[in-house]
Amino acid sequence: MSVRVALAQCAPKLGAFDRNMRMHVETIDRARAAGARIVVFPELSLTGYYLKDLASDVACAADDEKLAPLADASRDIDVLAGFVERTRDGRIHIASGYWSAGSLTHVHRKVYLPTYGIFDDARYFAAGERFDPFPTAAGQAGIAICEDAWHPSTPYLYAIRGATILFYPSASPGRGVAEGGDLGTAESCRLMDQFYAQYLTLYVVFVNRVGNEDGIGFWGGSEIVAPDGTVVARAPEFDEYLLFAEMDPALALRERARNPILRDEQHDLVLRHLAERVGLPQGLKEVLDRD
Repeated sequence: MSVRVALAQCAPKLGAFDRNMRMHVETIDRARAAGARIVVFPELSLTGYYLKDLASDVACAADDEKLAPLADASRDIDVLAGFVERTRDGRIHIASGYWSAGSLTHVHRKVYLPTYGIFDDARYFAAGERFDPFPTAAGQAGIAICEDAWHPSTPYLYAIRGATILFYPSASPGRGVAEGGDLGTAESCRLMDQFYAQYLTLYVVFVNRVGNEDGIGFWGGSEIVAPDGTVVARAPEFDEYLLFAEMDPALALRERARNPILRDEQHDLVLRHLAERVGLPQGLKEVLDRD
């Protein structure tokens, strides 16, 4: 049975948490009315992206009452939204939370913080440390926040641990011009989405924001790509848009039976090469050598 998913391509206002929360609740209501089981928002959808020194002001704990409206709204529709999380040790993270059945069930903290070009994430945020799959209304999923997805190990780690969905919330600015006149970032993202979907046999759910901050424009173009490489649905560029699409959880299983790349992965070989590259604790190295 297919699962209807809504991609909320929106334009959050920088630093305006309350305004952005109202926008989330209204969008969730629209998605629910249209029969969606899951609604997905972009990176830092509750705060805006180029926060800089505002990051600490808008940060909150994952169980903060400020996020309660999302828990309430998730009683009959799952919600994935982006916020700045302050952990108990005082660090702040770019995070995406997943709310289901009235409670927060998973938080992913952005692992890869870009510091090239127009990006300066690592100056203001701490890096996450894990890629853990979790259950959703459409099957096992993993979250890759923007730059996370540009590292091939991220979707690979999720796929080999059973994820059939990669949620990819993003705040991707429009940069460069590709051959044919399309945005360079758009062409790169679409190639990457299709590659990951088809070769790791999972759904890629790319949700990008729109709007402008500090003179930087975000291009949108949100899309879902199926495990066979088919583009299921795609939103227009630059405009706010609530995109609906159907996902078939059984398709990933069929594609994995037809194209058993994950089944045939030699995990011990990967570990051995990683051990040579970065080193491993002696006890683990002895186990690998023995096997």
